[in-house]
Amino acid sequence: MRVLVVEDEPMLAEAIGEWLRAEAHAVDVVGDGEAALERVAVNDYDVVVLDRDLPVVHGDDVCRELVAVGGTTRVLMLTAASEVTDRVAGLGLGADDYLTKPFAFPELAARVLALGRRCRPAAPPVLRRAGLTLDQGRREVFRGERYVPLSRKEFALLTELLRGDGAAVSTEQLLEKVWDEHADPFTGVVRLTVLKLRRKLGDPPVVETVTGVGYRIR
Repeated sequence: MRVLVVEDEPMLAEAIGEWLRAEAHAVDVVGDGEAALERVAVNDYDVVVLDRDLPVVHGDDVCRELVAVGGTTRVLMLTAASEVTDRVAGLGLGADDYLTKPFAFPELAARVLALGRRCRPAAPPVLRRAGLTLDQGRREVFRGERYVPLSRKEFALLTELLRGDGAAVSTEQLLEKVWDEHADPFTGVVRLTVLKLRRKLGDPPVVETVTGVGYRIR
């Protein structure tokens, strides 16, 4: 998934970002509300992890803007305020979930994943096609009986291709969902990752290039 982390404590922001990247998500990190609004104006995020007490533009106002725009982006609000009235207020702004600080990173990751499933058509936890089995929970891939070790990006790319269920997935879609804003679309990063994925999956090839469109699993 594509996730935006909005947190003004740099060490916490980077820690959240690294934890979510380890879960094979594409993550952008910003430190204030104004930067968050700039990012959501140009990128299609599945989930925004939003600190409530932000500088420049308050987190409440960012949340209101996201809700006003509509779309499928889900908001997980973070705050140090743990009173019931605070949680009710945050959810009343339109946030989809609410997590108080301090929190456990595994719980944060689980909540992000749950919200992401709500913003797109649900996919089964185990994806199968063309002799491939991808277990999203275990982060495992098998071709037949053979275990295939993949990097985080290769795993995320294969997940998106299998979610396509035989339809072509464009290079632009793969860049949007698998890579963050630092990825240069002119470096051929998608093509190179597909090449590495093909080598690991072995013969006969199952990742097909659809000329002028992108890639699909036959």
